[in-house]
Amino acid sequence: MSEPMLRMYISFVGMILLFVATGLILLARHKLTGIISGVVAAIAYICMLVGGFIILYIVFSGPTPP
Repeated sequence: MSEPMLRMYISFVGMILLFVATGLILLARHKLTGIISGVVAAIAYICMLVGGFIILYIVFSGPTPP
């Protein structure tokens, strides 16, 4: 697998993590209560941080050779 394709798949993982984080935060705030809400929100924020770092890495690592 070439490096540009691998970076594309890694960026997809980052975007999916950001979407999952958004859904989990909405779930935790509007549907859940108590300790479960806190646990789900913590998981969501971890997903958001990891997805954000992945996207930042892909964006700031520069272009790949063809």
